[in-house]
Amino acid sequence: MSLDPSRQQNTRDYRASPSATAFLARFFAAESAGGLILMAAALAALIVANSPLAESYFATLHIKVAGLSIEHWINDGLMAIFFMLVGLEIKREMLVGQLSSWSQRALPGFAALGGMLVPALIYIAVNWGNSETMGGWAIPAATDIAFALGVLALLGKRVPLSLKIFLSALAILDDLGAVLIIALFYTSGLSVSMLLASLAVIALLVILNRCGVTRLFPYLIAGGLLWFFMLQSGIHATLAGVILALCIPLGDANHERKSPLLYLEEKLHPWVAFAVVPIFGFANAGVSLAGISPDNLVDPVPLGVTLGLLLGKQIGVFGLAALAIRAGLAKLPEECGWFQLYGVSLLCGIGFTMSLFIGALAFPDSAHLVDEVKVGVLMGSVLSAVLGVAVLLRAKRVR
Repeated sequence: MSLDPSRQQNTRDYRASPSATAFLARFFAAESAGGLILMAAALAALIVANSPLAESYFATLHIKVAGLSIEHWINDGLMAIFFMLVGLEIKREMLVGQLSSWSQRALPGFAALGGMLVPALIYIAVNWGNSETMGGWAIPAATDIAFALGVLALLGKRVPLSLKIFLSALAILDDLGAVLIIALFYTSGLSVSMLLASLAVIALLVILNRCGVTRLFPYLIAGGLLWFFMLQSGIHATLAGVILALCIPLGDANHERKSPLLYLEEKLHPWVAFAVVPIFGFANAGVSLAGISPDNLVDPVPLGVTLGLLLGKQIGVFGLAALAIRAGLAKLPEECGWFQLYGVSLLCGIGFTMSLFIGALAFPDSAHLVDEVKVGVLMGSVLSAVLGVAVLLRAKRVR
């Protein structure tokens, strides 16, 4: 069907001189937008942390507001919203999405398992015998879904849709693994009374779900209480976001307005992609390079994180995916060859958001080690992104 001449002319004029509003609308609608903004926030943090503004930057993060530092509010407060979105995505994918059947879960499931185990083992091998740094073993086990999908989206039609679906499903399962790791291994100093209060709120959320309550307001109020009690309990408060998300009812998955889960996910997504995650990136990626020498790059923490992300991810993801395919437990994504699968395995080494988050949990009393984590995460993520793009640009689509 062709446009009438006047509409064709309007289209040509629009394309020739697009307005700023139209450009922004197209940018924020693009798949790569969230990843690009996160990259910009991380780069801005590095620049500021190594500029005359560095002192003000770090001092601002430590300003106390209502008993918590701004950095604490970002990492425990804003990131609870990020984890809530992660929980909503996990539940949706498990019930009606890309992970709703065994055949759909098999390939990303094996790949995610390998992508968590091998990086952790590499970090442990590099830091073996060093009790001070061994606690960071989970840092390279996480993949940053926003960064990885953003980089993949920049390649456009060079990458088949099936690979984007595979990476998305893998990253969601990876996030689930990271949540379990945080809950099991990065919890300390439990308060029994606050823990009991948290359990009581969780029971209330389950009752609301079982009783068929579809209004979001009661869930969100209970979620706020759960966050406060978990903050005081010793369990990381961001897990409240995941628990709340898993209690939100799916409802009618065919109609967004009739599905509390889909409605909340749709409303949260732009805020998380364009505000929460970039703010977290800006607050956590800033590291002063003044005192870092080339020798520091091979210290156990940055070396373990870098090798875990760069080598561990590609070996674990590609290795277990290949084993699952060869064993007949899974299939290659449609229109995808082995070389493309390897390229995406490299992109899984982009571990920015979750890796920085776990690094802060692993070394809460050592600013030096946290800085080393940041260096390792940045090196491993950048190298993985560059090599992944290089491989995918050379790979040919399979018809």
